[in-house]
Amino acid sequence: MSALEHPGIRKVAEALPAATAERIVVLPDAVRTAAAAADAVGVQVGAIANSLLFAAVRDGVAAPLLVLTSGAHRADTSMIAELVGADAVRRADPEFVREHTGQVIGGVSPVGHPGPIETVVDRALSGYEEIWAAAGHPHAVYPTTFADLVALTGGRVAVVSA
Repeated sequence: MSALEHPGIRKVAEALPAATAERIVVLPDAVRTAAAAADAVGVQVGAIANSLLFAAVRDGVAAPLLVLTSGAHRADTSMIAELVGADAVRRADPEFVREHTGQVIGGVSPVGHPGPIETVVDRALSGYEEIWAAAGHPHAVYPTTFADLVALTGGRVAVVSA
């Protein structure tokens, strides 16, 4: 099986426009951090769209919340909780991530999940002509634009860090 036939990568490719799916890159090493991804594709760390899955807790019930944030900074969970009207926003554990995305931490893509996920897109990503995002596996990434990222995810654009 080639890397592009991996089920996680295939689901992401199916969720992307064909021209974008054709640009998925499978790297020789895993890129589980924004810095590693930036080094691997030769861009500034801020042009990496970190896909962070959180558990947004509302009235004691946790629901998945995907925050696509620039690799140049950390998401502020208090700001995000207020933005989405949650009592709290907590980092999701690996089981919660796999259940809601079908992907593993370090390879979570903005798209290709089993069902819709409420998504927030960091406004800071709009400062880059090209953005790189994970493609469903820690070795796979793809280039996109801010506008396409927002359109594909149906995400709400917001400031996610102070």
